[in-house]
Amino acid sequence: MRQAIRLGVDIGGTFTDAVLEANGQRYSTKVLTTYGAPEDAILESMGQVCRKAGIQPDAIEQIIHGTTLATNALIERRGAKTAFITTKGFRDVIEMRTESRFEQYDLNLKLPDPLLPRNRRYVVEERISASGDVLIELDVAGCEALAKKLAKANYESIAIGLLHSYVNDSHEKQIADIFRQHMPSVLISLSSSVSPQMREYERFNTTIANAYIQPLMKAYLDRLKGRLQAAGADCAVFLMHSGGGIISLESAAAFPVRLVESGPAGGAIFAAEIAGRHQLDKVLSFDMGGTTAKICLIQNHTPKTARVFEVARSYRFKKGSGMPISIPVIDMVEIGAGGGSPAHVDQL
Repeated sequence: MRQAIRLGVDIGGTFTDAVLEANGQRYSTKVLTTYGAPEDAILESMGQVCRKAGIQPDAIEQIIHGTTLATNALIERRGAKTAFITTKGFRDVIEMRTESRFEQYDLNLKLPDPLLPRNRRYVVEERISASGDVLIELDVAGCEALAKKLAKANYESIAIGLLHSYVNDSHEKQIADIFRQHMPSVLISLSSSVSPQMREYERFNTTIANAYIQPLMKAYLDRLKGRLQAAGADCAVFLMHSGGGIISLESAAAFPVRLVESGPAGGAIFAAEIAGRHQLDKVLSFDMGGTTAKICLIQNHTPKTARVFEVARSYRFKKGSGMPISIPVIDMVEIGAGGGSPAHVDQL
């Protein structure tokens, strides 16, 4: 049976790697990541492996893409101008967090800043109970007034997270419809779609993170699709998501927060495949990149998984000191020390 010709490409903080499967062989290359336009490195690496294999890009039948672009945008806080809309009385949930202290005896403890400052967080009159019953009807006139106000502020993206919307999303959808009427070009993220589960702090934060990076990631994925088609590679493109599976280009553009551990997840999946090939039941995978290094525990040929993980921990990797993202994810420890990282001895 003929093997499909597939291209795998991973954008890292330092290098972009590509592997082509064709005619029973694998051809690989490594180029520098092009930060201004990451798709340039993909096109360059695709051209190199195609030349090695002696084929044209139009022979490629499937492309699978892993990337750390979403993670980097969150860590570096270079996302879009984003507004957050929530239930009246819950404006400061993402700043109050869970009120737990990740270092109990540190008198100078400083909590990480929320992804959005208070002047970009807004409230609407409404309330839904934990069982999904409407306790207070949505203030439609107030929503329309807020939409007109935000339209003048030139927001690029809107995150909507209401109390208990995971059991009843009707108010979130009503607000989204109102905002689409007044801000037709704005991107909207609903918590009931991005992370439909309990615990409002994690759900709100995940929805805000999705909205914050969506314009950047959608623009990149749209450019990538156009550039690939122009180069002849007009085939299905999938992205590796944080849980180790793949999603379509369209789903990735709608839910880019699911790409936060996209690149490292691919490394863990490959390590698990090798462990299975050699019947190794207890394995620790180590993935050294140019910018970061990652480890993952693999038991019975399966990487350890989690439902919540933290990005950009600020206090020596202490749990609770980072930004919680509530999505299925391969559980890894990642540190900012890679092959290209300068090292020095500090006071510790």
